[in-house]
Amino acid sequence: MKLALAGNPNSGKTTLFNGLTGSNQYVGNWPGVTVEKKEGKLLTDKSITLTDLPGIYSLSPYTNEEIVARNYLINERPDVIINIVDATNLERNLYLTTQLREIGIPMVVALNMMDVVRKKGTFICLKSLEEAYGCPFVEISALKNEGFTDLLNKVYSVKGTQLQKRLVFDHHIEEHVNELENTLDVTESKRYYAVRLLENDMQLGINISDETKETAERVRKELEGIFDDDIESIFATQRYDYIGKSMCTCHKCGAKKSFDLDKILMNKYLALPIFGLVMFLVYYISVTTLGTIATDWVNDVLIGEWIIPFAQNMLTSIGTADWLIALITDGIIGGVGSVLSFLPQLALLFFLLSLLEDSGYMARIAFLLDKIFRKFGLSGKSFIPILIGTGCSVPGIMASRTIESESDRKMTVITTSFMPCSAKLPVIAMIAGAMFDGASWVAPSAYLLGIVAILVSGLILKKTKPFKSEEAPFIMELPAYHMPKASNVMKHTWERVRSFAVKAGTVIFVACVAIWLMSNFSFGLEMVDSNESMLADIGSVIAPVFKPLGFGTWEASVATLTGLAAKENIVGTLGVLYGSGEVAEDGIEIWNNLQNSFTPLSAYSFLMFNLLCAPCIGALGAIKREIGKGKIALFALTYQTMFAYIVTFVVYNVGKVLF
Repeated sequence: MKLALAGNPNSGKTTLFNGLTGSNQYVGNWPGVTVEKKEGKLLTDKSITLTDLPGIYSLSPYTNEEIVARNYLINERPDVIINIVDATNLERNLYLTTQLREIGIPMVVALNMMDVVRKKGTFICLKSLEEAYGCPFVEISALKNEGFTDLLNKVYSVKGTQLQKRLVFDHHIEEHVNELENTLDVTESKRYYAVRLLENDMQLGINISDETKETAERVRKELEGIFDDDIESIFATQRYDYIGKSMCTCHKCGAKKSFDLDKILMNKYLALPIFGLVMFLVYYISVTTLGTIATDWVNDVLIGEWIIPFAQNMLTSIGTADWLIALITDGIIGGVGSVLSFLPQLALLFFLLSLLEDSGYMARIAFLLDKIFRKFGLSGKSFIPILIGTGCSVPGIMASRTIESESDRKMTVITTSFMPCSAKLPVIAMIAGAMFDGASWVAPSAYLLGIVAILVSGLILKKTKPFKSEEAPFIMELPAYHMPKASNVMKHTWERVRSFAVKAGTVIFVACVAIWLMSNFSFGLEMVDSNESMLADIGSVIAPVFKPLGFGTWEASVATLTGLAAKENIVGTLGVLYGSGEVAEDGIEIWNNLQNSFTPLSAYSFLMFNLLCAPCIGALGAIKREIGKGKIALFALTYQTMFAYIVTFVVYNVGKVLF
């Protein structure tokens, strides 16, 4: 048995999907979280497959999500559609319900967020809605796992049944729809195809005869003459009229009123300053204060005083060779440990961001930033991929699928990785701690740098031919505020932290071993001082390229190069090259060595270049997958590297003059 979960963006689909299947799909309190269909087995019956379709407002093929959802429903024909509806915004959500009915597949409508509806003192009559739409309605709260049993019972009861026919349109339209149905050479979803043809949709994936096309054109002109309007507006008006009539008999409001947070948080004068303050506090807490205390303990005590001495003593006691002891303690534990020591900061940052996302606040920031983004050639919807990209650029790039404009989507895909992701946060924390005594302005400045780079790139790219296009309207459903659910917040935090830790245990582990070997052996495979190693030789060749940027040492050059594979490698590489085992023996940290190699200005220049230059290999692969062209990924790599070089060169050399 196959079930399909369909509904508007941010109606709670993914939350319901996770609740029914036990999956850990990402859930965010904003539109556009689900960007492709996902499948899972029901917890209560493993023989039933549930497919979570992208959030859509209609079945009109205007966006990638609508195409994915429509093609699945029409071609795969699940046994039952679960249409999840945001009960706090019935009129807008029921528009899709009227379209889903036309496909002819048995359907159950799940009225979600009923806990919020009841708090507002609103009563919804299910019997009236069932009578109006000819299918069962069930009250649920996906966030609180309420109503799932009733929902599944209704699903079992409608399987194999026929939807009760309901006349949604005016009798003139119904007559013409029936006429067009009789000309179609299909056995299923005739009403759906007839309505779509009348709405001038010729991309239906079926054979349409010349007779059918002529009939559709004639009928369309007749209807536009009768109603004195274009055909799309006629159907939209008819649907909303029907929805309005159905709501008159089912919707009763009480007298409860609640304080409107948007009067403050969406205030035209206060909104952006409040957002700036909120984000400053997030990074101040996670990077500068609490997060730093935890990271220092992990780095100095757990790794420096406990793990490394223990490993050295154990390996020495069993007669391990000196070079192998050095490889394990300096290369593996020192390199990987220098990256993993930043986990407390990352976990705290992810936790705080998840609170903001789950509360519904971040969707409003996307709405607010639309005006600003448009001045730079981007859409307000670009903010969502950018914010998701602070965790990892790959899902951020994938989230760009919710942007309707092709050129806006391309620009968002190319520029999203300018935003510091979790892999870059250890680099920010390392530079802030070593060179600026943990100053609270360093981390926010790094994120501000990313935003400025995105906006400036929008201006630059919009003037080029491949990215020119007409402005697309910005339409976004603002979700209701609610208290973040502890399980969702912890799940999001854990998934992000786990992803970072897994990468540190695989990619960075291999990189640290390779870097240690290359920094301790010459090309003649003799063990030598690091300054005479093969890595020093390689670094010396590329170092002159970075000298104009202020960090022309071979160590910094090699770290930058390894960062192209994974940005976490930058810290791991410097951990291996500068650690040299002294951390455990006499307490000298990597920071001391950094202070001897960099000035504050050259250190910030190093940070700036590595934040803005080409993203990791995984992000480049995601760019290619999303755009479908290798040339775009190559362009992104070239553009970002050139942009980073020019910006860093200007900042460093102006800084030398000023400071």
